[in-house]
Amino acid sequence: MEAENKPYKIREKAEKDAEYRSLIRAELADELYDKILTIIVAQKKYRDPEYSAKQLAKDLDTNPRYLSAVINSRFGMNYSNLVNEFRVRDAVHMLTDKRFLDKTMEEIGLMSGFANRQSFYAAFFKEKGEAPHQYKKRHLQGK
Repeated sequence: MEAENKPYKIREKAEKDAEYRSLIRAELADELYDKILTIIVAQKKYRDPEYSAKQLAKDLDTNPRYLSAVINSRFGMNYSNLVNEFRVRDAVHMLTDKRFLDKTMEEIGLMSGFANRQSFYAAFFKEKGEAPHQYKKRHLQGK
């Protein structure tokens, strides 16, 4: 019954006690953390819908499973959630910036790095609790 109230199929995050977390070396994880932020955020790779965890691991010269473990331990989420978090932040900026008022929701989603409208709306709703157009309308009304 609870799922009927939610417009998007969003599952609650399940906490896992994974063995791989004990294999992570703190120094290497800290170094990778900084490099992940540099690539994903500073280089704005989150805007590329084709940029995958596999490609990030290749760019960082590490293996995808280890990268996944580091992202889980350092960011508390998986690669997709991490990237979507930055995409939603970017979309929020565009939705509230007067320079982007002429852009459609789909254009903003694509510019933020989402592959399609559905993934944009689902990630935005998961992060903000409302659809992008509702967020924009509320912000423009000053509420």
